[in-house]
Amino acid sequence: AFFANKLEHESKHCNGKGLQRQGSSYFDRVYTANQNCGHAYPTFLAVLWCAGLLCSQASAAFAGLMYLFVRQKYFVGYLGEKTQSTPGYLFGKRIILFLFLMSVAGILNYYLVFFFGSDFEIHIKTITSAISPLLLIP
Repeated sequence: AFFANKLEHESKHCNGKGLQRQGSSYFDRVYTANQNCGHAYPTFLAVLWCAGLLCSQASAAFAGLMYLFVRQKYFVGYLGEKTQSTPGYLFGKRIILFLFLMSVAGILNYYLVFFFGSDFEIHIKTITSAISPLLLIP
């Protein structure tokens, strides 16, 4: 909602009419940042839900909140110079990778239970709970 509101405000400020692609370079940066965040959102939701359902809900929720914070940092950094958005982008990639690995671990555990009767859910939850605070390290 913040991204869309910022885009609408900048569009009205530059053109006086509805959303139009022409405008200042600041409008172009707002528009591009909004598009980038919109394109990354479906991937984030998919890995977040898989990690939460198949692995650990607490670790997935923590990583999800961190990702939303990082996307905000990316968006605000993109409005300045483009190099200011790089840390937010890289941090976001690391969180998506963590959620993806949680999803893979949950899927592997499901198949281990299904085929061999071995359940490693407690071990996986312990490991992800221990690793998730490491996401705070830049």
